[in-house]
Amino acid sequence: MDLQLKGRVAIVTGSGRGIGRAAVTALAQEGVRVVVTDIDEAVAEGTAAELRAQGHEALAVHADVCDEAQVQQLVERAVAAFGKVDILVNNAGFTRDKYLLKMPMADWDAVIDTVLKGAYLCTRAALPTMMAQKWGRVINISSRAHWGNPGQTNYSAAKAGLIGFTRALALEQGKFNITANAIAPGFIETELVRALPTYERLRDAALARNSVPRIGTPQDVAGAILYLASEYGGYITGETIHVSGGRFSG
Repeated sequence: MDLQLKGRVAIVTGSGRGIGRAAVTALAQEGVRVVVTDIDEAVAEGTAAELRAQGHEALAVHADVCDEAQVQQLVERAVAAFGKVDILVNNAGFTRDKYLLKMPMADWDAVIDTVLKGAYLCTRAALPTMMAQKWGRVINISSRAHWGNPGQTNYSAAKAGLIGFTRALALEQGKFNITANAIAPGFIETELVRALPTYERLRDAALARNSVPRIGTPQDVAGAILYLASEYGGYITGETIHVSGGRFSG
């Protein structure tokens, strides 16, 4: 199936590893010119180098999505290299889990800023080129945690806020042929997740509650990103797709 993505340009934040890495790989394999960006410069460079070695067009840009100047430079470098930005995947984020009474303000701010402020800054910077060409896709990586998880008030609030951001953006930008959608992954097995001290407990809880009897992979999320980025997803906006194996809450 031709997804009609060849020649498009995508920025994926937090794409040095995990879900972001799977996303830039899947997009590149469809002929998309990708901008790999991560706060970890080495992993961004490594991912981009691997893609180029496979014959794809990939640019690595080190950027902190919470820094307005760095985000603006990220978009400017993408446009300088590839001429435009068609697709933005706001994927950057992380967890700093504690029950609320034990949560330092720094942990609250870090998670909220990266997920929400990062999406705001990156989207605001990318929109002008999308609006000018009257075509764009903004895909925000939320989480099943938007329903609420104990010990994750910061993360759950950020991911729920991202869904509200998505819906409002969809209403604002539809007239420019720009769609905005969210993806809410469930338990996805990444390198960082496998390194968690609670990995086995989290994995077993997911398996017990999933209706699909396996653990999710980054490629599962990348598949949903491809669909929403493609022409086949062009009449879908303001929606949240759960990539969770049938597990929604609990």
